[in-house]
Amino acid sequence: MRPFTFNPGPRLLAGPEQAEALARTLPPGPCLFVTDQDLVRLGLTDPYREAIAATREVVVFNSVEADPSRDTLLAATEAGRSASAASVVGFGGGSPMDVAKLAAYLLGSGDELDEIWGVGLARGRRLPLALVPTTAGTGSEATPISVITCEGGVKLAVNSAPLIADCAVLDATLTLGLPRHVTAATGIDAIVHSVEAYTSARLKNPLSDALAREALRLLSSNLVAAIERPQDLEARSAMLLGAHLAGLAFSNAPVAGVHALAYPLGGLHHLPHGLTNALMLRHVLGHNLEAAREHYAELAQILEPGCAAQGSQARAALLIEQLDELARNSGLKLRLRDHGVAFEEAPLLAKEAMKQTRLLVNNPCEISESDAQRLYEAAW
Repeated sequence: MRPFTFNPGPRLLAGPEQAEALARTLPPGPCLFVTDQDLVRLGLTDPYREAIAATREVVVFNSVEADPSRDTLLAATEAGRSASAASVVGFGGGSPMDVAKLAAYLLGSGDELDEIWGVGLARGRRLPLALVPTTAGTGSEATPISVITCEGGVKLAVNSAPLIADCAVLDATLTLGLPRHVTAATGIDAIVHSVEAYTSARLKNPLSDALAREALRLLSSNLVAAIERPQDLEARSAMLLGAHLAGLAFSNAPVAGVHALAYPLGGLHHLPHGLTNALMLRHVLGHNLEAAREHYAELAQILEPGCAAQGSQARAALLIEQLDELARNSGLKLRLRDHGVAFEEAPLLAKEAMKQTRLLVNNPCEISESDAQRLYEAAW
């Protein structure tokens, strides 16, 4: 066996009604509660805020937007600093959780934000941190990664072990009734995490592989049920667990080309992250087909066990078709033109994608700027 390292992620509280259990994990002193306005309006935050507030002051920062900006992050950090926060809770989708992770780190370490962009540069201590996902997609509650949208729509990330939360809650009741398009986009996002972790050119290992395979099994077999039956707690629970396992997998074996080409679409057009992954999924996987053939062939058997007798080339091609069909069955529109992206933007998008060096280096094969332009044009 080749040497490898694996980080197991946060302590996990799984199941409904975990608010009081979560509150007991936090230290005394004010708590910065990071979320968004819609979740507050819907009342989803109430049980968790009330449980925490029973024993300490809760300072709510609910101004997180999709693709959170640098200004939002700094405002959340300042809210925590003004309250002398002793802990941070991130509640919501990937955006509130990413802001909470980085705010907890900045508050605890005193580091300057511009000194820690990248991989392994944040080495200080953060405040105690708990994360509560309300979508089954990003897996952000499991990862050491925070992605922030900066000037010009460029997405920058901090990827360092201190950002891993102390505790994460998987309460599927928080995901019941999510709109179809949100369930679809976040579910495809998690599926991309599992596939890219399994085929990552860097740091792929037996444990990340096992998690990625199980994540793909749970996600692919429950996505359509969760979309069509929004109150199906069993399907929602499977999706939430699958997204978490995929998050653990790509925390250790990082994602690659699909994400690299998805980010400019989100940064420039403010499209949901899961949707942008779905838009580029088929095309990037097709580009990778020969380099990742054996791994794609192995994953195809999870979605269609009966294909085992076929050769690896046929099974690898089948995986791409299976995932494309799953994305289509989710109801997402899978052409760039359907989302206001012009064909003429392909060169600009390709140029922006080349800035995602931390992701491109993980791809099974090189994606050049001309390759990226061709893939955007194919996706149009």
